[in-house]
Amino acid sequence: MAQQRIVSGELIDEANLTLEDLARACSVETDWVVERIESGLLADNSPYVASWRFTSHDLTRARRMCRLERDFEAAPELAALATDLIEENQRLKGRLRAAGLLDE
Repeated sequence: MAQQRIVSGELIDEANLTLEDLARACSVETDWVVERIESGLLADNSPYVASWRFTSHDLTRARRMCRLERDFEAAPELAALATDLIEENQRLKGRLRAAGLLDE
């Protein structure tokens, strides 16, 4: 019989993370986050950015961008583009699943 690993976690409420929380969760300096926000690569047009609050989506995006930059020595713009493509792929797969056209 196959053994299943159970993973538990806590759902992060929207607009719950501070700049410091986001940086810590990504294992980066706050300057890294600020540079990507000012470049428009992270927290794009979020109403929470003005008050320096970030969503769980921002956290996922920042972590993905950080990994791409680190693991592939990608420029921030390239990491953001790759992240955009990954997110779009996930959205499209979700739509296909909802329509019953994708089995995984």
